[in-house]
Amino acid sequence: MSLPWATSFKRPALFFSLGLLQLAATSASAQPPVRKFDAPGAPPFQVLKTGENPPLDANDNFVIGPDYKTAPERKPVDGVPQGKVKQFVIDSKETKLFNPGIARKVFGKVDPNNPKTLIVETHTIDYKRPITVYVPAQYVPGSEAPFMVCHDGPGGKPNMEFARIFDNLIAQKRIPPIVVIQIANGGGDAQGHERGKEYDTMSGAFADYIETEVLPRVEKNCEVKLTRDPDGRATMGNSSGGSAALIMAWYRPNLYHRVLTTSGTFVNQQWPFDPETPGGAWDFHDKLIPNSPKKPLRIFLSVGDRDLLNPNVMRDNMHDWVEANHRMAKVLKEKGYDYQYLFCRNSGHSVGNAQAQFLPHAIEWVWKGYAAK
Repeated sequence: MSLPWATSFKRPALFFSLGLLQLAATSASAQPPVRKFDAPGAPPFQVLKTGENPPLDANDNFVIGPDYKTAPERKPVDGVPQGKVKQFVIDSKETKLFNPGIARKVFGKVDPNNPKTLIVETHTIDYKRPITVYVPAQYVPGSEAPFMVCHDGPGGKPNMEFARIFDNLIAQKRIPPIVVIQIANGGGDAQGHERGKEYDTMSGAFADYIETEVLPRVEKNCEVKLTRDPDGRATMGNSSGGSAALIMAWYRPNLYHRVLTTSGTFVNQQWPFDPETPGGAWDFHDKLIPNSPKKPLRIFLSVGDRDLLNPNVMRDNMHDWVEANHRMAKVLKEKGYDYQYLFCRNSGHSVGNAQAQFLPHAIEWVWKGYAAK
Protein backbone atom coordinates (compact mmCIF):
# COMPACT_ATOMS: atom_id res chain seq x y z
CA MET A 1 0.00 0.00 0.00
CA SER A 2 2.36 2.69 -1.29
CA LEU A 3 0.68 6.00 -2.01
CA PRO A 4 2.41 9.02 -3.58
CA TRP A 5 1.42 11.41 -0.79
CA ALA A 6 2.78 9.07 1.89
CA THR A 7 6.36 9.25 0.63
CA SER A 8 6.62 12.93 1.55
CA PHE A 9 5.04 12.59 5.02
CA LYS A 10 6.75 14.57 7.77
CA ARG A 11 6.07 13.81 11.43
CA PRO A 12 4.16 16.86 12.74
CA ALA A 13 5.15 18.73 15.85
CA LEU A 14 3.60 17.49 19.09
CA PHE A 15 1.71 19.63 21.54
CA PHE A 16 -0.55 18.93 24.50
CA SER A 17 -4.18 19.98 24.60
CA LEU A 18 -7.11 18.95 26.82
CA GLY A 19 -5.35 16.01 28.41
CA LEU A 20 -4.67 14.23 25.15
CA LEU A 21 -1.80 14.50 22.73
CA GLN A 22 -2.73 16.67 19.79
CA LEU A 23 -0.90 16.78 16.46
CA ALA A 24 -0.37 19.83 14.29
CA ALA A 25 -1.51 19.58 10.70
CA THR A 26 0.85 18.04 8.19
CA SER A 27 2.09 20.06 5.25
CA ALA A 28 -0.39 20.72 2.46
CA SER A 29 1.55 18.43 0.14
CA ALA A 30 1.18 15.46 2.49
CA GLN A 31 -2.47 15.44 3.52
CA PRO A 32 -4.03 12.00 3.99
CA PRO A 33 -7.00 11.23 1.73
CA VAL A 34 -10.55 11.81 2.96
CA ARG A 35 -12.33 8.54 3.71
CA LYS A 36 -16.10 8.07 3.38
CA PHE A 37 -18.06 6.52 6.22
CA ASP A 38 -20.03 4.41 3.73
CA ALA A 39 -17.01 3.25 1.70
CA PRO A 40 -16.76 -0.46 0.87
CA GLY A 41 -15.57 -2.44 3.89
CA ALA A 42 -16.58 0.17 6.45
CA PRO A 43 -18.78 -0.94 9.34
CA PRO A 44 -22.42 0.26 9.28
CA PHE A 45 -22.81 3.71 10.82
CA GLN A 46 -25.64 5.85 12.16
CA VAL A 47 -25.23 9.48 11.03
CA LEU A 48 -25.94 12.02 13.77
CA LYS A 49 -27.10 15.63 13.46
CA THR A 50 -24.76 18.60 13.83
CA GLY A 51 -23.66 18.97 17.44
CA GLU A 52 -25.24 15.65 18.46
CA ASN A 53 -23.42 12.94 20.41
CA PRO A 54 -24.51 9.29 20.55
CA PRO A 55 -26.92 8.04 23.21
CA LEU A 56 -25.21 7.05 26.44
CA ASP A 57 -26.85 3.63 26.42
CA ALA A 58 -25.75 2.77 22.87
CA ASN A 59 -23.09 0.31 21.76
CA ASP A 60 -22.54 0.98 18.08
CA ASN A 61 -20.89 3.03 15.32
CA PHE A 62 -21.76 6.70 14.75
CA VAL A 63 -20.80 9.49 12.35
CA ILE A 64 -20.40 13.04 13.68
CA GLY A 65 -19.43 16.30 11.96
CA PRO A 66 -18.41 17.84 9.63
CA ASP A 67 -19.35 20.79 11.85
CA TYR A 68 -18.93 20.68 15.61
CA LYS A 69 -20.35 22.52 18.62
CA THR A 70 -18.11 23.09 21.63
CA ALA A 71 -19.36 21.12 24.62
CA PRO A 72 -20.86 23.30 27.38
CA GLU A 73 -18.98 21.23 29.98
CA ARG A 74 -15.81 23.04 28.95
CA LYS A 75 -17.07 26.37 30.29
CA PRO A 76 -16.92 27.47 33.95
CA VAL A 77 -20.21 27.28 35.81
CA ASP A 78 -20.96 29.42 38.85
CA GLY A 79 -21.21 27.41 42.04
CA VAL A 80 -19.47 24.28 40.71
CA PRO A 81 -16.77 23.09 43.16
CA GLN A 82 -13.32 23.18 41.62
CA GLY A 83 -10.88 20.35 42.11
CA LYS A 84 -7.22 20.83 42.93
CA VAL A 85 -4.42 20.22 40.43
CA LYS A 86 -0.95 19.25 41.61
CA GLN A 87 2.20 18.42 39.66
CA PHE A 88 5.41 16.57 40.47
CA VAL A 89 8.22 14.96 38.50
CA ILE A 90 9.54 11.40 38.39
CA ASP A 91 13.23 11.10 37.50
CA SER A 92 13.98 7.93 35.54
CA LYS A 93 17.14 7.44 37.61
CA GLU A 94 14.91 6.94 40.67
CA THR A 95 12.80 4.14 39.14
CA LYS A 96 13.37 0.43 38.74
CA LEU A 97 11.36 0.02 35.55
CA PHE A 98 11.96 1.82 32.23
CA ASN A 99 15.37 2.92 33.50
CA PRO A 100 17.27 4.02 31.50
CA GLY A 101 15.18 5.23 28.59
CA ILE A 102 15.98 5.00 24.89
CA ALA A 103 16.21 7.43 21.99
CA ARG A 104 17.30 7.38 18.36
CA LYS A 105 18.95 9.84 16.00
CA VAL A 106 17.68 8.32 12.74
CA PHE A 107 14.20 6.90 12.06
CA GLY A 108 15.52 3.55 10.87
CA LYS A 109 15.15 1.36 7.81
CA VAL A 110 13.04 -1.64 6.95
CA ASP A 111 14.63 -4.93 7.96
CA PRO A 112 15.29 -6.77 4.65
CA ASN A 113 14.79 -10.08 6.46
CA ASN A 114 11.53 -9.02 8.12
CA PRO A 115 9.48 -6.27 6.41
CA LYS A 116 7.20 -6.06 9.46
CA THR A 117 9.86 -4.26 11.49
CA LEU A 118 12.64 -1.68 11.33
CA ILE A 119 16.36 -1.70 11.99
CA VAL A 120 16.87 1.15 14.45
CA GLU A 121 19.99 2.25 16.28
CA THR A 122 19.25 3.56 19.76
CA HIS A 123 21.13 5.00 22.70
CA THR A 124 20.19 5.18 26.37
CA ILE A 125 18.90 8.35 28.03
CA ASP A 126 17.83 9.62 31.40
CA TYR A 127 14.55 11.52 31.42
CA LYS A 128 12.19 13.32 33.76
CA ARG A 129 8.47 12.59 33.61
CA PRO A 130 6.01 15.27 34.82
CA ILE A 131 2.87 13.95 36.50
CA THR A 132 -0.25 16.14 36.72
CA VAL A 133 -2.98 15.06 39.15
CA TYR A 134 -6.53 16.37 39.42
CA VAL A 135 -8.23 15.69 42.77
CA PRO A 136 -11.97 16.51 42.79
CA ALA A 137 -13.36 18.83 45.43
CA GLN A 138 -15.72 15.99 46.47
CA TYR A 139 -12.87 13.62 47.39
CA VAL A 140 -13.20 12.42 50.99
CA PRO A 141 -9.74 12.12 52.60
CA GLY A 142 -8.92 8.54 53.46
CA SER A 143 -11.43 7.05 51.04
CA GLU A 144 -10.45 4.98 47.99
CA ALA A 145 -11.03 6.99 44.83
CA PRO A 146 -11.74 5.71 41.33
CA PHE A 147 -9.30 7.20 38.86
CA MET A 148 -8.40 7.73 35.22
CA VAL A 149 -4.89 7.47 33.77
CA CYS A 150 -4.28 9.83 30.82
CA HIS A 151 -1.28 9.31 28.56
CA ASP A 152 0.80 12.14 27.04
CA GLY A 153 0.21 14.37 30.03
CA PRO A 154 1.50 17.95 29.94
CA GLY A 155 5.18 18.67 30.20
CA GLY A 156 4.45 22.18 31.47
CA LYS A 157 1.52 23.95 33.07
CA PRO A 158 -1.74 22.00 33.43
CA ASN A 159 -4.62 22.67 31.09
CA MET A 160 -7.35 23.94 33.38
CA GLU A 161 -10.09 23.54 30.75
CA PHE A 162 -9.46 19.80 30.99
CA ALA A 163 -9.94 19.96 34.77
CA ARG A 164 -13.09 22.02 34.25
CA ILE A 165 -14.68 19.18 32.28
CA PHE A 166 -14.30 16.91 35.29
CA ASP A 167 -15.50 19.61 37.69
CA ASN A 168 -18.74 19.91 35.70
CA LEU A 169 -19.32 16.21 35.03
CA ILE A 170 -18.76 15.35 38.70
CA ALA A 171 -20.95 18.20 39.96
CA GLN A 172 -23.75 17.05 37.65
CA LYS A 173 -23.29 13.48 39.00
CA ARG A 174 -22.68 12.19 35.48
CA ILE A 175 -19.43 10.53 36.58
CA PRO A 176 -18.15 9.59 40.03
CA PRO A 177 -15.65 11.87 41.83
CA ILE A 178 -12.56 10.51 40.08
CA VAL A 179 -8.89 11.37 40.43
CA VAL A 180 -7.32 12.11 37.04
CA ILE A 181 -3.64 11.22 36.59
CA GLN A 182 -1.96 12.70 33.51
CA ILE A 183 1.37 11.01 32.84
CA ALA A 184 3.86 12.60 30.45
CA ASN A 185 5.67 10.25 28.08
CA GLY A 186 9.39 9.56 28.29
CA GLY A 187 10.23 11.46 25.11
CA GLY A 188 10.30 11.12 21.34
CA ASP A 189 7.86 9.09 19.29
CA ALA A 190 7.51 5.66 17.66
CA GLN A 191 10.17 3.05 17.01
CA GLY A 192 13.43 3.62 18.86
CA HIS A 193 12.18 6.31 21.23
CA GLU A 194 11.06 6.02 24.84
CA ARG A 195 7.46 6.99 24.05
CA GLY A 196 7.26 4.21 21.47
CA LYS A 197 8.72 1.68 23.89
CA GLU A 198 6.20 2.66 26.55
CA TYR A 199 3.09 2.96 24.38
CA ASP A 200 3.48 0.54 21.47
CA THR A 201 4.91 -2.52 23.26
CA MET A 202 2.32 -5.29 23.35
CA SER A 203 2.67 -6.35 26.98
CA GLY A 204 1.66 -5.31 30.47
CA ALA A 205 5.05 -3.69 31.11
CA PHE A 206 3.89 -0.06 31.08
CA ALA A 207 0.83 -0.89 33.19
CA ASP A 208 3.24 -2.47 35.68
CA TYR A 209 5.41 0.66 35.59
CA ILE A 210 2.41 2.86 36.37
CA GLU A 211 1.27 0.49 39.11
CA THR A 212 4.63 0.32 40.89
CA GLU A 213 6.30 3.65 40.07
CA VAL A 214 3.55 6.22 39.43
CA LEU A 215 0.50 5.38 41.53
CA PRO A 216 2.35 5.07 44.87
CA ARG A 217 3.93 8.49 44.24
CA VAL A 218 0.50 9.95 43.40
CA GLU A 219 -0.92 8.65 46.67
CA LYS A 220 2.02 10.06 48.64
CA ASN A 221 2.38 13.44 46.94
CA CYS A 222 -1.34 14.17 46.55
CA GLU A 223 -2.59 12.59 49.79
CA VAL A 224 -5.16 10.34 48.17
CA LYS A 225 -5.97 6.64 48.18
CA LEU A 226 -6.59 4.99 44.82
CA THR A 227 -8.97 2.11 44.35
CA ARG A 228 -7.68 -1.38 43.58
CA ASP A 229 -10.99 -2.25 41.91
CA PRO A 230 -10.35 -2.56 38.14
CA ASP A 231 -13.90 -1.41 37.41
CA GLY A 232 -13.01 1.88 39.10
CA ARG A 233 -9.93 2.38 36.92
CA ALA A 234 -9.92 3.88 33.42
CA THR A 235 -7.13 4.59 30.97
CA MET A 236 -7.22 7.15 28.19
CA GLY A 237 -5.01 8.27 25.33
CA ASN A 238 -4.58 9.60 21.82
CA SER A 239 -2.66 8.10 18.89
CA SER A 240 -0.05 5.74 20.41
CA GLY A 241 -1.40 6.84 23.78
CA GLY A 242 -4.69 5.31 22.65
CA SER A 243 -3.11 1.99 21.80
CA ALA A 244 -1.29 2.17 25.14
CA ALA A 245 -4.62 2.66 26.91
CA LEU A 246 -6.03 -0.53 25.40
CA ILE A 247 -2.75 -2.43 25.84
CA MET A 248 -2.82 -1.69 29.58
CA ALA A 249 -6.37 -2.98 29.97
CA TRP A 250 -5.94 -5.95 27.62
CA TYR A 251 -2.84 -7.33 29.31
CA ARG A 252 -3.82 -6.26 32.83
CA PRO A 253 -7.63 -6.60 33.04
CA ASN A 254 -7.11 -7.19 36.76
CA LEU A 255 -6.09 -3.52 36.90
CA TYR A 256 -8.22 -1.67 34.28
CA HIS A 257 -11.67 -2.16 32.76
CA ARG A 258 -12.40 1.18 31.06
CA VAL A 259 -10.67 2.53 27.94
CA LEU A 260 -11.02 5.81 25.99
CA THR A 261 -9.10 6.29 22.73
CA THR A 262 -8.87 8.93 20.02
CA SER A 263 -7.11 8.11 16.72
CA GLY A 264 -5.84 4.93 18.35
CA THR A 265 -2.62 3.62 16.80
CA PHE A 266 -3.89 0.08 16.34
CA VAL A 267 -1.27 -0.43 13.65
CA ASN A 268 2.12 -2.12 13.37
CA GLN A 269 4.38 0.18 15.37
CA GLN A 270 5.78 -2.13 18.05
CA TRP A 271 9.57 -2.16 18.36
CA PRO A 272 11.60 -4.26 18.95
CA PHE A 273 9.87 -6.98 16.97
CA ASP A 274 8.03 -9.61 18.99
CA PRO A 275 7.14 -12.89 17.24
CA GLU A 276 4.24 -13.35 19.69
CA THR A 277 2.58 -10.24 18.24
CA PRO A 278 4.29 -9.75 14.85
CA GLY A 279 1.79 -7.07 13.79
CA GLY A 280 2.08 -5.01 16.97
CA ALA A 281 -1.24 -3.38 17.89
CA TRP A 282 -2.63 -4.40 14.46
CA ASP A 283 -2.87 -7.85 16.04
CA PHE A 284 -5.65 -6.59 18.33
CA HIS A 285 -8.23 -6.70 15.54
CA ASP A 286 -6.40 -9.25 13.41
CA LYS A 287 -6.23 -12.08 15.94
CA LEU A 288 -6.12 -11.16 19.64
CA ILE A 289 -9.69 -9.93 20.16
CA PRO A 290 -11.32 -12.38 17.68
CA ASN A 291 -9.46 -15.41 19.09
CA SER A 292 -9.60 -14.62 22.81
CA PRO A 293 -12.40 -14.97 25.36
CA LYS A 294 -14.29 -11.72 25.90
CA LYS A 295 -12.67 -9.56 28.59
CA PRO A 296 -14.53 -7.26 31.03
CA LEU A 297 -13.61 -4.10 29.10
CA ARG A 298 -15.63 -1.06 28.06
CA ILE A 299 -14.00 0.66 25.08
CA PHE A 300 -14.51 4.02 23.36
CA LEU A 301 -12.99 4.54 19.88
CA SER A 302 -12.80 7.52 17.54
CA VAL A 303 -11.01 8.34 14.30
CA GLY A 304 -10.93 11.16 11.75
CA ASP A 305 -11.93 10.86 8.11
CA ARG A 306 -8.48 12.34 7.30
CA ASP A 307 -6.60 10.23 9.80
CA LEU A 308 -3.16 8.83 9.10
CA LEU A 309 -2.32 6.42 6.29
CA ASN A 310 1.10 4.79 5.94
CA PRO A 311 3.11 7.68 7.45
CA ASN A 312 6.60 6.10 7.35
CA VAL A 313 8.91 3.95 5.27
CA MET A 314 7.08 0.69 6.03
CA ARG A 315 4.71 -0.60 3.36
CA ASP A 316 3.21 -3.54 5.23
CA ASN A 317 -0.55 -2.89 4.77
CA MET A 318 -0.75 -2.35 8.54
CA HIS A 319 -0.45 1.43 8.78
CA ASP A 320 -3.93 2.76 8.01
CA TRP A 321 -5.47 4.35 11.11
CA VAL A 322 -9.00 4.49 9.67
CA GLU A 323 -8.93 0.88 8.54
CA ALA A 324 -7.49 -0.20 11.88
CA ASN A 325 -10.24 1.52 13.87
CA HIS A 326 -12.93 0.21 11.48
CA ARG A 327 -11.61 -3.31 12.08
CA MET A 328 -11.57 -2.70 15.83
CA ALA A 329 -15.24 -1.72 15.78
CA LYS A 330 -16.16 -4.83 13.78
CA VAL A 331 -14.40 -7.33 16.04
CA LEU A 332 -15.60 -5.64 19.24
CA LYS A 333 -19.17 -5.86 18.01
CA GLU A 334 -18.75 -9.49 16.94
CA LYS A 335 -17.43 -10.41 20.40
CA GLY A 336 -20.23 -8.55 22.21
CA TYR A 337 -18.10 -5.86 23.87
CA ASP A 338 -19.49 -2.66 25.32
CA TYR A 339 -18.02 -0.21 22.83
CA GLN A 340 -18.83 3.04 21.08
CA TYR A 341 -17.12 4.21 17.89
CA LEU A 342 -17.17 7.72 16.40
CA PHE A 343 -16.17 8.42 12.80
CA CYS A 344 -15.40 12.15 12.75
CA ARG A 345 -15.90 13.93 9.44
CA ASN A 346 -13.75 16.93 8.56
CA SER A 347 -11.18 15.85 11.15
CA GLY A 348 -7.56 14.75 11.02
CA HIS A 349 -5.31 12.77 13.32
CA SER A 350 -6.20 13.37 16.99
CA VAL A 351 -9.67 14.68 15.94
CA GLY A 352 -9.10 17.87 17.94
CA ASN A 353 -12.06 19.78 16.48
CA ALA A 354 -14.35 16.82 17.12
CA GLN A 355 -12.99 16.33 20.65
CA ALA A 356 -14.15 19.85 21.46
CA GLN A 357 -17.67 18.44 21.15
CA PHE A 358 -17.51 14.79 22.17
CA LEU A 359 -14.82 14.48 24.87
CA PRO A 360 -17.14 15.13 27.86
CA HIS A 361 -19.61 12.64 26.37
CA ALA A 362 -16.86 10.06 25.88
CA ILE A 363 -15.70 10.41 29.49
CA GLU A 364 -19.27 10.01 30.73
CA TRP A 365 -19.88 7.00 28.46
CA VAL A 366 -16.70 5.25 29.62
CA TRP A 367 -17.73 5.60 33.28
CA LYS A 368 -21.33 4.54 32.73
CA GLY A 369 -22.37 1.69 35.03
CA TYR A 370 -19.69 2.23 37.64
CA ALA A 371 -20.68 1.58 41.22
CA ALA A 372 -18.21 1.80 44.10
CA LYS A 373 -17.64 -1.48 45.90
